[in-house]
Amino acid sequence: MNLRRPNSNEVNQTFNRSRSVVPMSGLCTRCIDGCTGGCEIFKAAYRGRELLYPGPFSKITAGADKNYPVDYSHLNIQGYGIGAEGLPQGVISSPDTARFPAVDTETEYGWDKKVRLKVPMFTGALGSTFIARNNWEHFATGAAISGVTIVCGENVCGIDPQLELDKNNKVIKSPEMDRRIETYKKYHQGYGEILVQMNVEDTNLGVAEYIINKHKLDTIELKWGQGAKCIGGEIKVKEIAYARELKKRGYIVTPDPDHHEIEAAYKDGAIKEFERHSRLGFISKEGFMAEVDRLRRLGYKRITLKTGAYAQRELAMALRFASEARIDLLTIDGAPGGTGMSPWPMMSEWGVPTFYLQSMAIRMADTLAQKGLRVPDLAIAGGFSSEDGIFKGLAMGAPYFKAVCMGRALMIPGMVGKNIGNWIKSGNLPKTVSEFGSKIEEIFVCYEDIVDKYGKKEADAMPLGAIGIYTFAQKTQVGLQQLMAGARKFNLSLLSRKDVMALSEEAAKISGIAYVMDAWKEEADKIINEG
Repeated sequence: MNLRRPNSNEVNQTFNRSRSVVPMSGLCTRCIDGCTGGCEIFKAAYRGRELLYPGPFSKITAGADKNYPVDYSHLNIQGYGIGAEGLPQGVISSPDTARFPAVDTETEYGWDKKVRLKVPMFTGALGSTFIARNNWEHFATGAAISGVTIVCGENVCGIDPQLELDKNNKVIKSPEMDRRIETYKKYHQGYGEILVQMNVEDTNLGVAEYIINKHKLDTIELKWGQGAKCIGGEIKVKEIAYARELKKRGYIVTPDPDHHEIEAAYKDGAIKEFERHSRLGFISKEGFMAEVDRLRRLGYKRITLKTGAYAQRELAMALRFASEARIDLLTIDGAPGGTGMSPWPMMSEWGVPTFYLQSMAIRMADTLAQKGLRVPDLAIAGGFSSEDGIFKGLAMGAPYFKAVCMGRALMIPGMVGKNIGNWIKSGNLPKTVSEFGSKIEEIFVCYEDIVDKYGKKEADAMPLGAIGIYTFAQKTQVGLQQLMAGARKFNLSLLSRKDVMALSEEAAKISGIAYVMDAWKEEADKIINEG
């Protein structure tokens, strides 16, 4: 099975000259002296480390395209012809009452103080990447009006050009963080929340203290990694002065902007950008418990944890530590996922794929429950983009998984909405959009819904990317209602592992989900053999 072809991918604008390619290496079978390009090795000969990252930087999000042996496409959703669980109390199930719009898609997470979501999804970490910063008004407003949580990712304070630090190198002013939080709060309607992530640098800079003192946030998230990478987060910057400032703030900056030869190469125009990296985190039970206690003493009502596609050992640590520390939500992010800024080889070849990772987590959660320990609320991330994926992830992960974390799938409608606004202003709507009209109220099917909820003046003042996200969320909710009604589950909490089936024996072996030929077989045999 050819899972991925190295040495050639649109993500870094490389390609093979030859039609015949060695599967393992991705090299052309015949490499000619004098070839004008442009495979990855060809381009790396003169652009070097730049080839490690998707590009053009700050203009794209990227998702790895490795085709794993088993994923969620190896599951199908069960449909039933009888019953209707979860209708409101006192309502008798019948064709007149068990209508799909009656399905309740709300979910909640939290140990004691719960957060409600209108749809069981929330954003990935939208942190210091420029894609996140440049589109924040669209993303945050869209999440708020859709009733879902937005995760403000790591390093937002640390890269703020207007950051002010005290003599102890702690944050005393971060206009960028202030903007992020205030934008979401402006439209927050009681569903979802904004939570801020912390990595090593954020902790050192006192980000937790700053946001609790100034913004009184209820939740903060500790981070052990993400599905797209196993090292600390990174961005790229183009100005050497900014790179030097980030280095002064304690970040790893490569190539080193203070080295003479690097400065010379920058002046020559050979070096066009610098990478800002975070440090690797080191996990210990004592350190984790102490940090959770410290954050609670600061006043946080909820502590969440994000972990990545690490080995089973680290996954077990996350689940056990989260249980003992009464963590409110543990998000488990599988490989490969997508990101605004991760090394491409790492995105493609590192970590445990989501389907496998969730299967491991379910087994571990069952063990904790059998020991009498409470399993924290869980969320799964890594490659989800639609309502069928949400159904499969939550059904396979029942009863522990409460929501699905989506990265690029919730960013894209925000960028689409924003760009539709720009195209309308420039009079350059593409045919894919103009076939529905030339005005906002003609193009966006949910525009009048926004007007009804917020009024015409407020609706017209909203960033169009927010309406794009709201419209996507509405499609996701309705699609999920339809799938759940077909499974006769009218409340999200009633989804079970019996509501999905494995289409291959390998998927059944990995997940523990019944193979399609075995699912409901015992019940079926009883009916056939009656009398």
